[in-house]
Amino acid sequence: MKRVIEWSVRNRVVVLILVLAAAVAGVVALRRTPLEALPDLSDVQVIVQADYGEQAPRIVEDQVTYPIAAEMLKVPGARTVRGYSFFGVSFVYVIFEDGTDLYWARSRVLEYLSGIKGKLPASVTPTLGPDATGLGWVYQYALEDTTGRLNLAELRSLQDWHLRYALTSVPGVSEVASVGGFEKQYQVDIDPAKLLAYGIPVTRVMEAIQNANSDVGAMVMELSEREYMVRGLGYLRSIGDIENVVVDATAGGTPIRVAELGTVKVGPAVRRGIADLDGRGDAVGGIVVMRFGGNALATIEKVKAKLAEVEKGLPEGVVVRPVYDRSELIRESIATLRGKLLEESLIVALVCMLFLLHARSALVAILTLPIGILIAFIAMRGVGVGADIMSLGGIAIAIGAMIDAAIVMIENMHKHLERAEDAKARASGAAAGGSLETGMLTPAERWRVVVDASREVGPALFFSLLVITVSFLPVFTLGGQEGRLFKPLAWTKTFAMAAASLLSVTFVPVAMGVFIRGRVHREAANPVNRALIRAYRPLITFVLRHRWPVIGAALLTLVLTWIPWKRIGSEFMPPLDEGTILYMPTTLPGISIARAREILRIQDSVLKSFPEVERVWGKSGRAETATDPAGLDMFETTITLKPRREWRAEMTQEKLVAAMDSAVRVAGVTNAWTMPIRGRIDMLATGIRTPVGIKIFGPDLGDLERLGKEVERAVRTVPGTRSVFAERAVSGYYLDIDIDRAAAARHGLNVGDVQTVIATAIGGMTITQTVEGRERYGVRVRYPQELRDTPERLASVLVPVSHATSGRVAQVPLGQVATIRQVAGPMVVRTEDAQPTAWVYVDVAGRDMGGYVDDARAMVESMVTLPTGYSMSWSGQYEYMQRAKERMALVIPATLAIIVLLLWLNFRSVGETLIVLLSLPFALVGGIWFLWLLGYNWSVAVAIGFIALAGVAAETGVVMLIYLDHAWKARQAEGRRPTARDLYDAVMEGAVERVRPKMMTVTAIMAGLLPILWGSGAGGSVMKRIAAPMIGGMVSSTVLTLLVIPAVYALWKERGCLPQGASSDHLSGIPAAPRMPPAWRPGEAATRR
Repeated sequence: MKRVIEWSVRNRVVVLILVLAAAVAGVVALRRTPLEALPDLSDVQVIVQADYGEQAPRIVEDQVTYPIAAEMLKVPGARTVRGYSFFGVSFVYVIFEDGTDLYWARSRVLEYLSGIKGKLPASVTPTLGPDATGLGWVYQYALEDTTGRLNLAELRSLQDWHLRYALTSVPGVSEVASVGGFEKQYQVDIDPAKLLAYGIPVTRVMEAIQNANSDVGAMVMELSEREYMVRGLGYLRSIGDIENVVVDATAGGTPIRVAELGTVKVGPAVRRGIADLDGRGDAVGGIVVMRFGGNALATIEKVKAKLAEVEKGLPEGVVVRPVYDRSELIRESIATLRGKLLEESLIVALVCMLFLLHARSALVAILTLPIGILIAFIAMRGVGVGADIMSLGGIAIAIGAMIDAAIVMIENMHKHLERAEDAKARASGAAAGGSLETGMLTPAERWRVVVDASREVGPALFFSLLVITVSFLPVFTLGGQEGRLFKPLAWTKTFAMAAASLLSVTFVPVAMGVFIRGRVHREAANPVNRALIRAYRPLITFVLRHRWPVIGAALLTLVLTWIPWKRIGSEFMPPLDEGTILYMPTTLPGISIARAREILRIQDSVLKSFPEVERVWGKSGRAETATDPAGLDMFETTITLKPRREWRAEMTQEKLVAAMDSAVRVAGVTNAWTMPIRGRIDMLATGIRTPVGIKIFGPDLGDLERLGKEVERAVRTVPGTRSVFAERAVSGYYLDIDIDRAAAARHGLNVGDVQTVIATAIGGMTITQTVEGRERYGVRVRYPQELRDTPERLASVLVPVSHATSGRVAQVPLGQVATIRQVAGPMVVRTEDAQPTAWVYVDVAGRDMGGYVDDARAMVESMVTLPTGYSMSWSGQYEYMQRAKERMALVIPATLAIIVLLLWLNFRSVGETLIVLLSLPFALVGGIWFLWLLGYNWSVAVAIGFIALAGVAAETGVVMLIYLDHAWKARQAEGRRPTARDLYDAVMEGAVERVRPKMMTVTAIMAGLLPILWGSGAGGSVMKRIAAPMIGGMVSSTVLTLLVIPAVYALWKERGCLPQGASSDHLSGIPAAPRMPPAWRPGEAATRR
């Protein structure tokens, strides 16, 4: 490092050019860095969706979901396979191991899907969901007609056939999902009495409509030397076209049209999802799903630009209202952190000015910050890290430490300037003044001072910054969500500290020589420095006289830290303030669409009444996307809040959620509260949408429901339970039509004949679709509502029977060949790794998650007995927390091992390495006490803070040892054996006389962290948990550095010193503590120099 410093000073022009080039490249990288609120925390996942014609969940599970899920277990890299069987649709989520390429995973899933095509029903074609993740829902909007002329079906048509395709074409958009409103459908209601009268089965009507809906081509014709392409136009385009479809003819040749057999009308298709805006009733909206790896802010801006274009072509009075806009969170987050970075930079600059009283000297340290940050951005672009809360937070927590080396080197140069000018003054016989005039030195002398000052402390400082840099490397071993969240922070902090380390031995020496000129105040002329020395000198005198008691008191403080240690709770991650709340209540399965709509309207209207709420967008059921596996019993309401300045006084988000929770309680509905990003990630990663979840596995859905209710009762008694809800696995409602095979056989019917009638006449089958320009609408055939709305009327549905002798078609009532009964069954079937599972959702309030789960687990184990073949696991955020704990048990020892290795490489002394390591446990003391005082829980963020603390605490110890060693080696270089008095003088000089650089480094680090601690806004809760242990730990570490390390250093060195008064050039003994002169005065250290 000394050679690097000398080379940099000799080639200072080259260094300045390289630094300038790096700064320019950093600005370019900064402008091109994508912006996001949070890193993408979702797992690599591929979603398989399969529609199955309005079939019941149990049928979908048996015939579609189970075969697909079982096959997906074979896919390489698949960690979890989660299946959902809803009414008419199957979803299979394949979760892959971390690091798997998404598009490689999608290709593997397609490969295995092709092998099971023959095992699925003929009408089922599985497809892959969008290439998006849980963070893909970046923008949501509602379509509203301010004039009231358009109905919900017309608004839905505008969304489906106009807006959706326009927005899907935007770069970065994977899909646009529609939600709410009514899908237009042509409904053909066939009268069974007319079918019986004409002797026509319903299947013939379906075939006729299908055959009457097509266009055909007939090659070309040449007319008048021109070529004409021939088309046969036959698309159904209106109600009249369908009514005029000929089904059969009478004996007299009169055509029998659809109009003679029933009625044709336009109506809504069956809805599996509804939407509501501000509690005003049904609404139509869309969800923009961003493609995997996209730039969220850029994508949203392009979507907004496209909307501005498209809105011009919408009917008069139709407007698009944003109901969720991620860009607001991104901008707020980035603006908050930019403000914190600016605050930190200003505070650090003020620290430099306060201690040095020289603007040019402070400028050297200040310039190091932006240059180091810009170099970090170059590296960020190289590894693909974007700018978000966590990556910018890594820079924020590094700012104080980044300029430590520059501060110490600048201060050391000031000291060397004092000595150089004092020597020159003595040589000329002039008296030393209160300030220095660097003009007294020649340029060569001044640059010599730069080199000497830099060489003296530069190498050790480089290693201390390297300790801070490398100590963060174990964070890269974190996996899962915690790894995806904190790796960007680790990258940026590592890059920033590495840049600072490089600049400390290249740019800083050159900048000192360029900028530190003119009048420089002596250390003694600064009132702050005088006050520090005046306060510190008696303390260190006391410490050196009572070394063992001081060390004992420090150890006692360490032991007493056990008290707050045991009282601190645990959680996976503090809540992320997204500025938006996601309200996710759940009700019992089997709820009707009308009742779900009423509950949603009531809840949204109550929530909109809160003065802190700007907008409420509610949804029940699912949107038209594979990323939303929800039933009608699941509600999601996105609550956009007004800026904090518009809230009521004393209102906090916790109080607001509590007030909302009380206000929207509805009988039969269980509340749960989270944030949009957090909730979406949790749902797609574990399936659990609450902080704590319990998964029960077993073969029988009835037993799973019974066990879930028992767990629900047990958990409800645990203190801290805000809400608990066990899924009712078989609490849905079914009408089972059990076909009597013998009775059917007597009429010449097999089971398939009867089931065709059930699927068509009763269920209604979409048999074709109209083509109306760019729009497509389904055509559905079935019996009128009034003929199939009770079990008794279902029994009267006619089943056609062919008679070979007469050639006529007879029909028998369904009740003669089948039994109809009401039974309980699943509204949704969930599986994990192809095994049925039931989930219990638990929302926690007022307690730490770790302590709560410990109590809840004990309660469940005492009250619930699992039968043979059943198992239970705790999931949700608790699952992440346990995984993070296991990983941290390996990461933290690895961090300490790396620090020990680097310290030994720097000092080449086991003793000095151990002295510096003493700073680590004593740094923990302040960190733990401060956490307890702030009421924070243990979390991954707190653990990251302690890892960062280990590096900076080691650095403060290194700085102290630098000056103690220099002072002691100066005494050893005097040509005689040092005495106890020499040791005392060396400690006083290295500690007291050099207190300024030590306090500057500590103050810079702490001052750089304070804006994070008092800040708020998006991501503030996480950053506070990182900064808190660092600030508290720096306080206790500073006390250790200033008081305990000098005492330990004196005890270590005195063993080889001469007793006071002895003289020998060969002995190396130092007297024990009692023989140190009790009457030494504080000023003696200075006079002996």
